[in-house]
Amino acid sequence: MFKKIVIVLVVVIVVAAALFLGFSNSSSSSDNAFTTHTVERGSVVDKAMAIGQIEPKQEIMVKSQISGIVSRTYVDVGDRVAVGDPLFDIAPQPTPIEFAEATRQVELAKVDFDNAKRGYDRINGLHEKSLIPQSDLDDAQTAFEQANVRLQSSREKLSLIEKGKTNIAGRTVENVIRSSISGTVLQRNVDQGDPVVPLTSYQSGTELMILAEMEDLIFRGTVDEIDVGKLSHDMTVQLQIGAIPNDTIDGILRRISPKARKQDNTTVFDVEAEITSISKSVLRAGYSANAEIIIAEKKDVLVIPERLVTFANDSTFVDVKDSTGVVSQLPIEVGLSDGISIEVVAGLEEGQEIVEKPPKTIE
Repeated sequence: MFKKIVIVLVVVIVVAAALFLGFSNSSSSSDNAFTTHTVERGSVVDKAMAIGQIEPKQEIMVKSQISGIVSRTYVDVGDRVAVGDPLFDIAPQPTPIEFAEATRQVELAKVDFDNAKRGYDRINGLHEKSLIPQSDLDDAQTAFEQANVRLQSSREKLSLIEKGKTNIAGRTVENVIRSSISGTVLQRNVDQGDPVVPLTSYQSGTELMILAEMEDLIFRGTVDEIDVGKLSHDMTVQLQIGAIPNDTIDGILRRISPKARKQDNTTVFDVEAEITSISKSVLRAGYSANAEIIIAEKKDVLVIPERLVTFANDSTFVDVKDSTGVVSQLPIEVGLSDGISIEVVAGLEEGQEIVEKPPKTIE
């Protein structure tokens, strides 16, 4: 009997303790159900994100106007060149048929020239004896001069095929490819001994080298169609480059494509930003970069977390707690938002506390 009484008492004590702990936790939870946030001053920046890379504003593709093989290279990737500096020597390598045809053209032109010269000398002699009119002499002289031009032209063509250079009207035409700009060698696509196809009206030719002025770099990227309607020219751009995370790079938005394109099943618009300042690092072409385009910015304004704002129709509210602990809604007026923080235009004061309700739990 005594044991039964002891067992009953133990059960009663355990149940009472459990009820007490549950009530205590409930009260504590009830007391801590709300958290508060203080209204502070800060900055709100609305910005759009563009993803792209750093590129030269203009790249020059170097090609050859004569066929052959690369006999010498003067520069390598990373070298600086000025206008007129040699880049490549191209040694002509004509086919047997091309060489034979050029040689035969010289021989035929020489025959025509000799015939024209003999004819001119004969007509000139007759003219001196007043046996033929001046017009016949003029015709003979014209034929002789034309034959001379054809002979010179055929010789120049043969010289280009054989040696890769010639002289035309006092101007030297050579097989040395020279730089047309001052810049840096970004890419060299051929080495000594590689064949070269010339640039003509019916073929694109071999891409020998890429040159660019590295002092004139820009950001090229894409922005989502959701944000493009907010953008306008000359907006401030802040570039973030993964390769130089501790540097600050500023820019100005200069171009917004008027036409969208598809990229990875997403509609995007191409944008370009001119780089205006960089503190200390060296930029390189091809760096991946993210551009934050500043759409609007407000400094030294009242700011609260946007998640604490309730939007109902055209009104906005926050929860506040009075001195008795009663929570109620207070209408406020809001302004600029960046998706995380929002500007408070009216309805709250600096230092005032607003309430954040706990998330609802599913039982």
